[in-house]
Amino acid sequence: MSGIYLHIPFCKKACNYCNFHFSTNQQKMDDLVHALAEEIKLQQHYFSDTVETIYFGGGTPSLLKPAHLSFLLNTIHQYFKVSNEAEITLEVNPDDIDSINVKEWKSLGVNRLSIGIQSFQETDLQWMGRAHNALQARDCIQLAQEAGITNLSIDLIYGGPTLPHEKWKLNLKTAIDLGIPHLSCYALTVEPKTALALKINRQELPDINTQHQSEQFEMLQSITGEAGYEQYEISNFALPGKRSKHNSSYWSGAHYLGLGPSAHSYNGKSRQWNISNNSLYIQSIKKGEIPFEIEKLTTVQQINEYIMTALRTVEGISAERLNIIGRQDIFHVLVKEAQKFIQQGLMECSNEYLRICPQGKFMADGIAAELFRD
Repeated sequence: MSGIYLHIPFCKKACNYCNFHFSTNQQKMDDLVHALAEEIKLQQHYFSDTVETIYFGGGTPSLLKPAHLSFLLNTIHQYFKVSNEAEITLEVNPDDIDSINVKEWKSLGVNRLSIGIQSFQETDLQWMGRAHNALQARDCIQLAQEAGITNLSIDLIYGGPTLPHEKWKLNLKTAIDLGIPHLSCYALTVEPKTALALKINRQELPDINTQHQSEQFEMLQSITGEAGYEQYEISNFALPGKRSKHNSSYWSGAHYLGLGPSAHSYNGKSRQWNISNNSLYIQSIKKGEIPFEIEKLTTVQQINEYIMTALRTVEGISAERLNIIGRQDIFHVLVKEAQKFIQQGLMECSNEYLRICPQGKFMADGIAAELFRD
């Protein structure tokens, strides 16, 4: 399964914990959209597979006019074979959702929304510097559902100093009661050079408490499990049949094409990424040149990437998949090295799959690092 990811690095307002390019200049947006369309044309031979997913993400792609989205989707259909059942996702913020916008998105073929709710608590939203309030966080979901887009995913953040356990439970209950079929839940992290990092360094805000985060992660697993959600990836929970096809393709090692500044692509043998500077990206595309760097992946690198992504999923590491990469003996070596985790109840091995148990998921990245090949 192949997918296309369009990175739209625009956002209307800075928040405390991210570093997007904060520009809504209309001319710059027009220039970026035309550059994206030209890159689509230039990349038409990147893979020959049918495109099963299209994802508009990064920044706030919902700031694009419907004409922009239509233009980009039409260009993709012109140069790639797109499945009639393709999952087409648009990342949006709650304050960008109204009845008119949702109907226009749906008419263009968008059939899934990923909404940056972050929290249903006013104190959290204010602390994070979000542009929306708690009422908008709830109302936007109803607007989307009433317009006919019911395949929704929302982002929630846990483990922050303004989110006690009871409010975290309330956030999850609210999402479940609203009928959200997909939840992406992330522990609060402090990114360098953000307003949040600066305030913590100045001791104006408390630092992250990992024990607090671990406890809320366990609550997350328990509450979603009781509500019928499957934790199919460390941070992602879905009702039956509602997994994200796009993100699942990343984790399974499928090929994908990234378009736009900072976008990454992967074709199984190499990984490439575009430059992050918007102006330089547009200038290069105008010359008919794609401004990217490329890394040819060795067998060891492919194995390590697979270990990292596969251990985050419910399926885990597949012996068959490792054989395809080219190392038929490596699965049994990994199982041997994982024995200490298996004995601790953090991992299990069955039916030629090596996976992390629920109680080990909060330590998944550390476990994966210990299994990496030299």
